[in-house]
Amino acid sequence: MEILHTVEELRRWARERRGEGKEVGLVPTMGSLHAGHASLIRAAHESCGAVAVSIFVNPTQFGPNEDYGRYPRSLEADCKLAEAEGATVVFAPAVEELYPAGAATFVEVAGLSKRLDGTSRPGHFRGVATVVAKLMIATEADQGFFGQKDAAQVAVLRRMVTDLRLPTEIVVCPIVREADGLALSSRNMYLSAAERRQALTLSRTIRQVEKLAAAGEREANALMEAAWQSFAGEPDVRVDYIELVNWETLKPVQTGAPGSLFAVAAWVGATRLIDNAILG
Repeated sequence: MEILHTVEELRRWARERRGEGKEVGLVPTMGSLHAGHASLIRAAHESCGAVAVSIFVNPTQFGPNEDYGRYPRSLEADCKLAEAEGATVVFAPAVEELYPAGAATFVEVAGLSKRLDGTSRPGHFRGVATVVAKLMIATEADQGFFGQKDAAQVAVLRRMVTDLRLPTEIVVCPIVREADGLALSSRNMYLSAAERRQALTLSRTIRQVEKLAAAGEREANALMEAAWQSFAGEPDVRVDYIELVNWETLKPVQTGAPGSLFAVAAWVGATRLIDNAILG
């Protein structure tokens, strides 16, 4: 497995693989890879003949009071995991490589970028869309692999790909969870032992809503009330949002039709976590 550091190297690699008749899969990450990332890399490896995993802590998707400076970085371990799961190359650029001095061009998906996580993290989705667009343009990837845990991000990127006529198909892989149900996240390492137990409120809430929906309850007010009651049992967890939305538009819906997104975000101590379910 190669480790590349420049866009020129990445573009050349992708063109050579395509010239060999291989499809190119792209797995964008911010590193600190875990089993959730591993599932994306495996899916890419199973579907594509060549797999690029990017490892880049993207500064433009962090707000001024967020955790960019302390976000975990573990390139050597990340490369080992990526190689073991089938990555062909790792792309690990410097900030200056993706954002040259004086960079003034950004990609913003209007409307969608201000919903769900975009409400409490202004500019976050602009940063995500910008860096993913750069990666997709450099690789002309046939498929890009993303986790359902970041469901709002998926909606933004789907719209971006459609609007910009990018050649990349968005592939969404299921949420990977710990044995106790907590959705895997690089930020879980911030949690103390007590906070780790409190964080289970998110997955418990999601399971409760899924059970209600499976039993026939589809009214948004009822599902959201059940979720609020679940969080009320853990007063040290501060809710950011509880929403039932159309997964394409991220706009609230009154009835949870199949395919609707039920999403929650909450602060556990100083750590913000997200979780969701696609109602079926």
